[in-house]
Amino acid sequence: MVWVGLGLAGATLVLGLLLALLTNSPTNKALPVYGQVADFTLTNQMGQAVSLADLRGQVWVADIIFTRCPGPCLKMTRQMCELQAALRPGSRAKLVSLTTDPEFDTPAVLKAYAQRFEADPKRWVFLTGTPKQIASLAIDSLKLAAVEKKPEERESPVDLFVHATIFVVIDKHAQLRGIFQTTGENIDPARVRSEILAAVNQLERES
Repeated sequence: MVWVGLGLAGATLVLGLLLALLTNSPTNKALPVYGQVADFTLTNQMGQAVSLADLRGQVWVADIIFTRCPGPCLKMTRQMCELQAALRPGSRAKLVSLTTDPEFDTPAVLKAYAQRFEADPKRWVFLTGTPKQIASLAIDSLKLAAVEKKPEERESPVDLFVHATIFVVIDKHAQLRGIFQTTGENIDPARVRSEILAAVNQLERES
């Protein structure tokens, strides 16, 4: 099954990469508005409902992973963990990780995964829901494409999805303001982390 709206996933991935290059450019100091995040309600690793209203007024960084991923997800989650540790004292910024695999990634599974990476539940939430709910937020609002692989294309039983490896930054008004590529050739994780932190700090200063 391919998620709702994923016919455009390839184009979304290309768009995301192009926007990432622009956002990551050291000469681009402005943080343009790429779009508005639509309202949503999902469930976090504690079994609690999390909606857009809970994140308004705060800057947040989001990505999309799944816990049994054999590919880049572990690296991305480690990067998010490092970002959690590097946030400035007093920052109210949140971290949000969506799962592409809600049938497996129940709140209990996400909680165990979060604890593995020492995620502070007050700072870093892992969200699950129905495939349609997740696709609506991830693809339509956050530009985080994800496509389920066909069985004949899988290299292992857990090689289930092709998904974006970008981190996105959302401002206090639920506007998408930054897109950062986190993996790939010539990507320096420390530099990307520094750029994300700079974006978060800039957006936290905005009214």
